Amino acid sequence: MAEVINMPRLSDTMEEGTVAKWLKNVGDKVEEGDILAEIETDKATMEFESFHEGTLLHIGIQEGDGAPVDSLLAIIGDEGEDISGLLNGSASVETKEETLKEVEVAEEKSESANSTVIPEGVEIIKMPRLSDTMEEGTVASWLKKVGDAVEEGDILAEIETDKATMEFESFYSGTLLYIGIQEGESAPVDSVLAVIGPEGTDVDRVLSAKPSEGKKEISSNETPAAVAETKPEAPVAVVATSSSGGRILASPLAKKIAQEKGVDLSKVNGTGDHGRIIKKDIENYQPSKAVAVSESKENVSAAIAPISLPVGEEITEEVKNSQMRKVIAKRLSESKFSAPHYYLTIEVDMDNAKASRAQINSLPDTKVSFNDMVLKACAMALKKHPQVNTTWSADAMIYNRHIHMGVAVAVPDGLVVPVVKFADQLGLMQIGATVKDMAGRARNKKLTPAEMEGSTFTVSNLGMFGILEFTSIINQPNSAILSVGAIVEKPVVKNGEIVVGSTMKVTLACDHRTVDGATGAQFLQTLRAFLENPVTMLA
Repeated sequence: MAEVINMPRLSDTMEEGTVAKWLKNVGDKVEEGDILAEIETDKATMEFESFHEGTLLHIGIQEGDGAPVDSLLAIIGDEGEDISGLLNGSASVETKEETLKEVEVAEEKSESANSTVIPEGVEIIKMPRLSDTMEEGTVASWLKKVGDAVEEGDILAEIETDKATMEFESFYSGTLLYIGIQEGESAPVDSVLAVIGPEGTDVDRVLSAKPSEGKKEISSNETPAAVAETKPEAPVAVVATSSSGGRILASPLAKKIAQEKGVDLSKVNGTGDHGRIIKKDIENYQPSKAVAVSESKENVSAAIAPISLPVGEEITEEVKNSQMRKVIAKRLSESKFSAPHYYLTIEVDMDNAKASRAQINSLPDTKVSFNDMVLKACAMALKKHPQVNTTWSADAMIYNRHIHMGVAVAVPDGLVVPVVKFADQLGLMQIGATVKDMAGRARNKKLTPAEMEGSTFTVSNLGMFGILEFTSIINQPNSAILSVGAIVEKPVVKNGEIVVGSTMKVTLACDHRTVDGATGAQFLQTLRAFLENPVTMLA
């Protein structure tokens, strides 16, 4: 009998998985224990083995595709077995879609038989898309009111987009019969903005009618050029002519004001799109300055060399988000926006730590890093300040009596946090060996989910990259995370004298729901005491 294999939950936080590679093809024999596929989770790429024997009859998720946990991954059964019953979900969906289409067609026929079309000469104006990112617009002001006569090119309204407030002009002549969006109100692109047509038209009938065949409405998808093709006589802007015969673009409002003020449009520099003259250009126009500028340009134009502008191609590349990247984004967003973070920074004298490390590493087969010393110091400080080693829940604060140190490790696809269990019970060399092993396997995607679970406190170290100081986002469900900067040599004051010393800044990010400011400060004092006196960590 055929067995349905669903996308497994390979970690406690996994919500969906991506098939990195299929190791079996449809038609292949499968033995119990054979590896079916490599599945990428939010934490690692893992081998998924079969618990059934038979023939691989169906693959539900192709290589590179992702799907939620429990989605159909594969079907295993006897060769030639009929599995249509297991796949009839998609068939029934197709049948349902066909039925719905038939119903829709019938409804459309019924509606078309009973409804009327928009009368000739009446135009429905919709909220235009005035910028590439505009999804809705706000009517800042109406320059026409219901009942006013509208000429082609008149400004109907000022519309506020996500980028600017712009004049919206009419491409039609008639009477403004209806305003669909009042001043100050917002509406999505393509919402009914206004209706223009012959005076006395029944607006209710127009709004409930269907467009007649061949009739076009102004919408966000129509460019001025498209409108011009439909109505050749409708200009995008008022076009004037300069004394030299060149074309001048000006908005109707700008032209009207220029006419009232007696301003020659050919003398005005437009600041609108493509040099279009707009209202503020006329208002700011000063004849004397404009003439001087014009004459100056004419006198020096021959002496100015052509400007060479850079020419190139804008290139973008879309890279599909990995499961790890999706989960990092989700978890860190949840942490940042749910936990009230605050930050405490101290500077640690690392002279003794440097000397102690050099002495320890001089021993045969011994290697200890500064990060190992920080982890050990944190583990010992957590024992003295258990409030920092807690977890918040809605009903209670959980005190973790064990100390599991999370260590943030950068990997090609993002970030993983291996966990050093019971770090307070390990010596410096044991911590160093454990971190080295886990970090290496993390970069090779060989860590198991169990090795990345259960941390009670996390350390993130960017000092090796020369970062002096930074803040981290708390790794939930921890209450705190320590950010470790680089060790630098600089002038310091010791015993009243300025000498060269080695210092390191560390920043503790705390969840204010569990760790108060004084508690965090006391933890850092203890941490500094251990780091500045490393011999105390060997006791």
